[in-house]
Amino acid sequence: MGETVPTFDTLVGSYGVAYTDPFKDTFHRDADGILRAICEGPRTGGPAHARELHPYRQREAMERLLCAGYSGPPSRDERGVLRVLPLLDDADDPTRGCVQTVIPPMCDPCKTKATQACPRLRDGHVELRVKEAEKIGVWGTLYPPAGVEGEPVPDALVLFNSPDEGRVIARRPVRELRDFTVVAVVSPTS
Repeated sequence: MGETVPTFDTLVGSYGVAYTDPFKDTFHRDADGILRAICEGPRTGGPAHARELHPYRQREAMERLLCAGYSGPPSRDERGVLRVLPLLDDADDPTRGCVQTVIPPMCDPCKTKATQACPRLRDGHVELRVKEAEKIGVWGTLYPPAGVEGEPVPDALVLFNSPDEGRVIARRPVRELRDFTVVAVVSPTS
């Protein structure tokens, strides 16, 4: 059995969203009080080149700036830390000065493996060397305020210190990449 993100009962009150199990709710909040998605099953081990990293693996790599593939040091040179991202759409054009991402840095060996194994990177990618990568928020499921009808939004960016912070179950930290160099743009392979 591999990594899974199961569904747990939640409730929404004036305080925000919470797991109905008080132990799970307390244990799965970070230092800032943001509720984190609960993951089960062992990590799949070895380099992770799936479409989406296991939330624990992704969070650890993003928080500690470790390689996404093997959780060790990423590749670093005078231009900064290596980041390999799927080809960006017009909204995230790296020439405009910053890019928001949930993808951790990489080392050179994992870059080679990931660009061959990951479908999103095989469809084209950009390689950046990044000097600054500030944590700006989380990506997760955003619940409507208490008393407001509506379904949770499964893929929402919630910035730190926003009024939505208490109503999200976070799956991935988000960093804003600044002060970077575009090293390569690789078009999709046929």
